[in-house]
Amino acid sequence: MSALDSTPAKRATIRERFNYRFERFLARGGISIFAFLVILFIGSLVVAVALRALILVFAPEFDLFQAFSDHVWVTFLEMTDPGNMARDTGSPTAVKIATVVSGFLGVVIFSMLIAFITTTLEDTLAEFRKGRGKVIERGHTLILGWNERVVGILSELVLANESERDASVVILADADKDRMNDEIVKALPDTKTTRVIISQGNPVSLSELTRVGAPDARSVIVLANCGEMASDAEKGVSDTRAIKVIMALIAAQGGANQLPIVAEIFQQEMRQLATIFRDDNIITLDSWEIMGKLFVQTALTSGLEMVYNEILSFAGAEVYFHRADWRGVKFGDLALHLRDGVPLGILDGEGTLSLRPPADQALANTDQALILAEDDSTIAFSKDALYRTRDFPYTHRRLDEARRRVLVLGWHEIGDIIVSESSDYLADGSVFDIMQSSPSLEMGAHVTELGSRFPSLQIRLHEGDPMSYDELLQINPFSYDNVVILSQTTGATSPEQVDSDTLMILLLLRKIADERGHRAEERATKIITQVLNAENQALIVQTDVDDFIISNKLITMILAQLSEQPAIKLFYDDIFQEDGSEIYVKPAPLYFESLPLTLSFVDIMGQAAKRGEICLGIRRGKLRRDAAANFGVRLNLRKDEQVEIAEDDFLVVLAEDER
Repeated sequence: MSALDSTPAKRATIRERFNYRFERFLARGGISIFAFLVILFIGSLVVAVALRALILVFAPEFDLFQAFSDHVWVTFLEMTDPGNMARDTGSPTAVKIATVVSGFLGVVIFSMLIAFITTTLEDTLAEFRKGRGKVIERGHTLILGWNERVVGILSELVLANESERDASVVILADADKDRMNDEIVKALPDTKTTRVIISQGNPVSLSELTRVGAPDARSVIVLANCGEMASDAEKGVSDTRAIKVIMALIAAQGGANQLPIVAEIFQQEMRQLATIFRDDNIITLDSWEIMGKLFVQTALTSGLEMVYNEILSFAGAEVYFHRADWRGVKFGDLALHLRDGVPLGILDGEGTLSLRPPADQALANTDQALILAEDDSTIAFSKDALYRTRDFPYTHRRLDEARRRVLVLGWHEIGDIIVSESSDYLADGSVFDIMQSSPSLEMGAHVTELGSRFPSLQIRLHEGDPMSYDELLQINPFSYDNVVILSQTTGATSPEQVDSDTLMILLLLRKIADERGHRAEERATKIITQVLNAENQALIVQTDVDDFIISNKLITMILAQLSEQPAIKLFYDDIFQEDGSEIYVKPAPLYFESLPLTLSFVDIMGQAAKRGEICLGIRRGKLRRDAAANFGVRLNLRKDEQVEIAEDDFLVVLAEDER
């Protein structure tokens, strides 16, 4: 044993032991502190009463009261309110000394007790305002995190829950509860049958997830804690957090996930990491990838944003899976047996979705039909056909596949997706000209690398400021088939900043078009832009833009729909890729030998079927710039509704390609 080990430990002094025990007592929390202050007050009262009694023992002639209990009462009053010291104004000096002691002890000790009670009450109310209590809900939608999409998601869920008597949405986010509540109340003053419960806390915490009833939820939406315009580092942090939240959700359920979980994850590596859970209920969503594909599809076919805006929303026509006793009906005849709804595909018993299956494929009772309808409650299969189609003259024709020249104004990572998707859609030799203000050497190298990856496209970089009238005029934007406007500021995080730049470029393009005589109704160049903030839609429309994609709105609708119907991801996976079936808006003359014609919607569906396509609706050419008329787009019309189709109208179809 060393000399150090043999040295006897120094015993703590009585004072040190008292301080240690006193510290441990107070460390127990508010109750201990309150008990200590009450005991201290009672002790002070005893001391003050004892002093008064001692004076009266030696000078009984000073006793002005009939009973000693009156002295105790007066002392208590003097300690709780020094104003009561005036009661002893006529008392001898010795009694006044006792009165001063009582008042002093009251000011110090009783004030400490009142201050503690006030502070504790304020802290308690603050905790209540944070929503830190246990959430007692079942079958609720749980939103974890907070970003600009929350209000949009809530708006969609309120629409989805209108048919329910009592629905609830719980939000758990590490943000100020008052601010969250104010934003929701301002944007959604009436949530109809849906109750919104807001709780402040860390979504990664297992105890917090248990507190908000995660195991009893109907579905979970995990939001990113940054926007699409954030830096790669911020996106990496957000994605890592999303993975941790998914792990915490699984742990909260005892290690076996039973919940549909929809998570925003930006980076491909992180989405691949999420596959280690081997759980079809866990859906990861990359908003940038979807936006890039929509840009390309919209460049090929005008009006798609309005079509998706209705299909993806809970307002208007929606897509549902429906099961019935199909009685062996063939898919090609299924629409004739439905008063409401356009059949799009078949989900078989093994979970495989086939869009536009062969018309002669019979439905088994284990199959579910994918149907575009007003509501799932309006879908009803009739064993007998309710409609008949008339035959109209038709000659099979296809649109010519032509090379396209595309001008991209500005750049961010969504541009990579646009180029990648375009290589699958556009004819060889199509041109991509990228105009960027003061491009870096890295940008130049990146464009060169894109050219080597996609040799079927001519990809070129031009230095120029898209927000300069002279430089924009020099590149002659209206000599291109498409003009795509992307963010102008690398690393811009404010949607308003991005939209403001976009609006300025649109105004410059409109000025050039007016000066050069390019009327919006006649020009061949189609202008496509992305709008981050849906509130700017009205401003964007005034610039004669041909198409715009409201990214935040579309992504919020997708998140909300996936939380309600996780299986609908099979539909999204198919229509948002080049292979398989996609939605197009095609010229009406492709389906008729001569126009105009007046015919029913079911007749129009029959004409589309001749091309192996499914008609979802129509787009009126004369209304394509009328926002009040949804830019001419109407989906899922009544099958017996008589419609006049003109040369400049379009059919919204589910087809294999744009031709």
